[in-house]
Amino acid sequence: MAQEDFLKAHDAVKRDGYPFWVYMPKDYDAYQSTTPLILFLHGASLRGTDLNKVLRYGPLDAVKMGLEVPALIVAPQNPKGHWNPQKLNDILEWMARHYVYNPQRVYVIGMSLGGYGALDLAGTYPDKIAAAMALCGGSTLRDYRGLGGLPLWIIHGTADRSVKIEESKKVVEGMRRLGVDGRLRYEWISGASHGDLARYFYLVSTYDWLFMHTLIEPRRPVDTSIQITADEKANAYKQIKRRKGELRIE
Repeated sequence: MAQEDFLKAHDAVKRDGYPFWVYMPKDYDAYQSTTPLILFLHGASLRGTDLNKVLRYGPLDAVKMGLEVPALIVAPQNPKGHWNPQKLNDILEWMARHYVYNPQRVYVIGMSLGGYGALDLAGTYPDKIAAAMALCGGSTLRDYRGLGGLPLWIIHGTADRSVKIEESKKVVEGMRRLGVDGRLRYEWISGASHGDLARYFYLVSTYDWLFMHTLIEPRRPVDTSIQITADEKANAYKQIKRRKGELRIE
């Protein structure tokens, strides 16, 4: 296992829970205790009961294409409706019992419906998530106070017709009113459509930003040093070195 990347499918850990993929990076055996964990939440188009749909875009697809992400990647599938934070936490608790990784470096990233899920999970369990990134989403939370407890990066395109940018702005403005925006970073991408933001999953800088944060840091400040340029986004798919062959699926 130390020389290959592995992808393994798991059934739901509880009744009515989410089935999920777990990606184990190359040399995982050698670095288990320091390995981060990334939870990826897909959008509405990948909902259903075919777990293979979750491989169509996102971190797992980026890894399949050749991007090196030195982390466990957990990618559940939501059959219908909004993401349920408790069901996602059930997966994280199961992972803690069955895999070895650094519990101080657990991250969540999601797009569209997954952007809602990322913020809903982070706001519900801020002490478990080191940092969260929400792409073209929003939040169903009634209280945004929990979102103030961890570093967040909210990103939305101004030309998004599927999920209006007002959904993300509502979260930002709500956090400001509560005075809990000290760890918030947000960005409105001029002219970007809904699908344009999928490019972030294919950028090294996205994962570098997540990895800048840890639960160990008592102040838990949000990193603003990592900037993702328009050129990086435009060339997101071209910059990946194509992988030879497929991931090994257990």
